Amino acid sequence: MANAFQTTPVSQLADQYDAIIVGSGGTGLSAAIQANELGLKVAVLEKNEELGGNTNRASSGMNAAETTVQLKNGVIDNVAEFYRETYKDGGKLNDKDMLGYFVYHSAPAISWLAEHGIKLDDITVTGGMSKKRTHRPASMAPIGGFLVKSLLNVVAQQNIPVFNQTKVTKLVKNADGQVAGVEVDANGTAKTISAKAVILATGGFGASKEYMKRYRPDLVDYKTTNQPGATGDGLELAEAIGAELMQMDLIQVHPTVQQDNPHVYLIGEAVRGEGAILVNAQGQRFVNELNTRKIVSNAITALPEHSAYLIFDQGIRDRAKAIEFYDKTGLVEHGDTVEDLAKTLNMDPATLQETVDTWNTAVKNHDDQAFNRTTGMDRGIEKPGFFAIHIAPAIHYTMGGLHINSKTEVLDGNGDVIEGLYAAGEVAGGLHGNNRVGGNSIAETIIFGRQAGMQVALWANRK
Repeated sequence: MANAFQTTPVSQLADQYDAIIVGSGGTGLSAAIQANELGLKVAVLEKNEELGGNTNRASSGMNAAETTVQLKNGVIDNVAEFYRETYKDGGKLNDKDMLGYFVYHSAPAISWLAEHGIKLDDITVTGGMSKKRTHRPASMAPIGGFLVKSLLNVVAQQNIPVFNQTKVTKLVKNADGQVAGVEVDANGTAKTISAKAVILATGGFGASKEYMKRYRPDLVDYKTTNQPGATGDGLELAEAIGAELMQMDLIQVHPTVQQDNPHVYLIGEAVRGEGAILVNAQGQRFVNELNTRKIVSNAITALPEHSAYLIFDQGIRDRAKAIEFYDKTGLVEHGDTVEDLAKTLNMDPATLQETVDTWNTAVKNHDDQAFNRTTGMDRGIEKPGFFAIHIAPAIHYTMGGLHINSKTEVLDGNGDVIEGLYAAGEVAGGLHGNNRVGGNSIAETIIFGRQAGMQVALWANRK
């Protein structure tokens, strides 16, 4: 997604920065921009060749409450409700201070992006939310690639150096026990760089077999939606200097992942948010499609085939642009009519037709008697053509990670702050409890990326 952006040659890596940001996803780029705008000399270090990390793969949107975008779309929301629903959806295991900071800084984060020319003017809904809180570009393009490209444009305008193929191998402490720099492998060359602070924005460990074996052996054989670099590097770096890990067994399995090919494709929640339903191999619904990811994933896994089909029509397809990409990639089955589609899927045409008819009646009456779904019911499945995507659950997100406070300061096993070390985004645990709501991870990257940038500026100015 970020091909046009020019990284800085590793030969230009300075010996000293005010702040080093490890990772070039949404969190790292937001932190770098915010810290730079507060007068710090910063550098972004990315181990992969491609920039953007897992953010590139995000497809639904960015949750926020009480935004002007919501009001323009006739949605009257309140932050307290956003808090309550996220807390409930996370099994009430969310860190309350982090969650409070998160919900109250969600609308300002949307405004901050807009001030940088990054406009998220359309809204949809994801599972576990009662209101349309999921902000996305008006083009309805997948949020991740759009965000990475847009943030990199800002980074380029501000002349912030981004070094790729530069892997941080060690965090360096000074005599006072404060983090004061990093050791790196810059495309084969070892170098030590000093800094007043380090921000870990390295993402989660959803692609690490080692961490899965350690914390969730039951998931070792699951496929993952994560990019191959999501191996928990930030956790290793911080753990080596005494940082505490928390809630590491809380790993989210995403319910709708196309995995019939060697490459695994996440089918974003926006497809269900715009009206798609899930059916089993017989063509029958079996769950409220917009319940939490945990509940929907468990319902699919409980089916004899451990897989299901997303069913939608052209009207829904027009509202979820990512489907064009899924179709080009060969993931979408087509039918001129519902019966045609059923035959393609080896289902009884009458059964699937009855399921769709029943659903359309539920939408019309806004009353889903079968599964009590109340959101993603703006349109039925009635506009030709008709489509299906075969899906099954896969490892998607790691809710656990480094123990931080709401200021993004990393804590040790005694609950004390490790001075000079900050972490934000998926590398940090605590915000989501035992289930992350769709649209909350992109919000987390911007909200806590900015917070890390601000807190590092406060720390650097004290030093």
